[in-house]
Amino acid sequence: MVAGIEIPGGLIYVGTSLSCSRGGDDPCLINPTKSVGKQGDYTQREMGYWPSYSEIPPTARRAFLNWLADGREDPEADIGYVFLFFYGLERRVILDAAEDEIAKADLPVIAAELRRLLRIYGAKSSSFQGYAGSLLDWIALAGHHGKLYLEPVPDLPKTYELPFSLRLALGQAAVAGAPLPAPLALAWVKLDPATNLRTPATRCGGEFERLFLHRYQAAFGAGLVLPKNKTKLKYMYRPASAGLHGHGGLRLDFGDLPDVTVLTGPIQKLRQLVESATKELDSYSRFVGKNPEAKQALEGLLDLPALLWPEGFQKRFQELRAQIGDGTATLTFKEILDSLGAHSTLTREKTLTLARVLEGEDIGIEPDILGGARLPKPDGSVVLFLGPLRDDLNRRAPSFQAAELTLQLAAAVASADGEFGIEEIDHLQGQVTSWTHLAPGHIRRLVAHIHLLAKAPLSLAVLQKKLEPLDKAAREAIGTFMATVAQSDGTISPSEMKVLERVYMALGIDTKKVFSDLHAVASGSQTSVPTGEPTKDAGFKLDPKRIAALQKDTEAVSALLSTIFVEDEPPVTVAAEAALEPETQAMESGLLGLDEAHSAFARLLLSRPEWTKEELGDIAADLDLMVGGAIETLNEAAYNQHDIPFVEGEDPVLLNPDLLEKIAA
Repeated sequence: MVAGIEIPGGLIYVGTSLSCSRGGDDPCLINPTKSVGKQGDYTQREMGYWPSYSEIPPTARRAFLNWLADGREDPEADIGYVFLFFYGLERRVILDAAEDEIAKADLPVIAAELRRLLRIYGAKSSSFQGYAGSLLDWIALAGHHGKLYLEPVPDLPKTYELPFSLRLALGQAAVAGAPLPAPLALAWVKLDPATNLRTPATRCGGEFERLFLHRYQAAFGAGLVLPKNKTKLKYMYRPASAGLHGHGGLRLDFGDLPDVTVLTGPIQKLRQLVESATKELDSYSRFVGKNPEAKQALEGLLDLPALLWPEGFQKRFQELRAQIGDGTATLTFKEILDSLGAHSTLTREKTLTLARVLEGEDIGIEPDILGGARLPKPDGSVVLFLGPLRDDLNRRAPSFQAAELTLQLAAAVASADGEFGIEEIDHLQGQVTSWTHLAPGHIRRLVAHIHLLAKAPLSLAVLQKKLEPLDKAAREAIGTFMATVAQSDGTISPSEMKVLERVYMALGIDTKKVFSDLHAVASGSQTSVPTGEPTKDAGFKLDPKRIAALQKDTEAVSALLSTIFVEDEPPVTVAAEAALEPETQAMESGLLGLDEAHSAFARLLLSRPEWTKEELGDIAADLDLMVGGAIETLNEAAYNQHDIPFVEGEDPVLLNPDLLEKIAA
């Protein structure tokens, strides 16, 4: 209780005396003997750059106490009050915990409070973000024992330099020659100040992380192995509180552990994975941006790689597979959409995407809309079958196209009597499975195509254009095959005869050959017509045993089908993807407008106030730079943007503290 204000939550120093290295009381000390104004607004700035509770105006003290009493969570609070509270956390971590076990036990609580404050105020002040991130680093380093790269990656803020605890973990992994765990690689590339995450990676953060981890494992297996370089890890804490300025003991040395973050090779490999994963999320990100409430709808999920689909949707795929079983499943298109949770009719592009997703799950779909077939209507029939479908990608294979055309003609003949019966389906399936010149995936698709044709056979008019490329031998062989199919149920009806005549006409074959081909196919059997020619009122009556034998005789047709469409295949032209407007990139590519190597050199220099010329030589060598020229480039960039040098001195080389504040701001 201070000045009648009850302050919950602790984590503050209250008293009349708390010495600091510069003399006098520590700036964080809340001295209850100091006057407090009757009013105070913590959203207004009333303090200087390094505030001290004892020296700020009474109204500012009232504002600070009000902010503490309100739970330290109002995002509109002036950042100076956040820093004044932060000074106390900093003292507890740096000074007290080094000598007091009770204070050391406070470190996890302080770390949690720092993360909470960063969530509220980190975006408001990059300076606070940097100082709070450094204090989190100190906590991680003070409590670390053993191999950091094998421990869970803590929640760390992104600042203008990579968190030191992360650099330590990477250095340990390099020395051990251990594969870099995927979560650590993800943290490195996300927190790397020179790596810019585009909108899809931030708007769809969970999906991006899962996709990155999957792609990382695919690219590097157990993990990327980091090289050992010359630059050594050293850590010097820069306190925010004036009460710790000039205090010794704020430096940590890690022996010969390398600082691999100065190397450009490893991080560049990770950036390539980031860009690849981000591109895969572009469409989904745009959909979510326009429809934030429909993030889990099928219409949105179709823009995601299948591996990112929620578990519930994966279960729906399993239910579809169960329906298909060992054969095929014939459903309406609407039934498929309903089973996958669609809320509306899909656009053409979404329907094509659904077909791709199904293929990714090894579920094939007929009609083959990815091969150019018309999109099914909601009440239209769709046949599903199981893959694998890798060899089904060559939909332009001449043998496959010819086989598909033959089946379509056969279906037109077989359905001429108004019923595409089980005998016709079985016969055609037997034919297809005997065609050894076709790939297994093609055969699976053709069997599914038969079931689709049984529901909706194509008319001869539709097939006319497909018949034009065939030579005479191919046409006659297909005509004979049609005659075989027509007899597969043991009877040739007058309507089937008429369709056969139309097929022969479409094939450019004399219709008189229909009769001779029918007799040739059925030679040795008795017909109901003594002359061997069918009447207009009755058809042939054939011996089913003879037909069963004829169904096995497919070698001649198989050999012919492999030669149809023998002209050279034209090269497949892949349409260029429409140029997509890149999503917003929030950060510039290099510090002070520098290139990648000089930017990395600059960021490392910012991590400590003082460097030896030898240390800078090692860093420059790792980056393929000349140390003198690199320093000159940094100073020139700092003069251009802030009218001050980046560093001063020869050996040691001193970081300009004014520049650090300008960059942090």
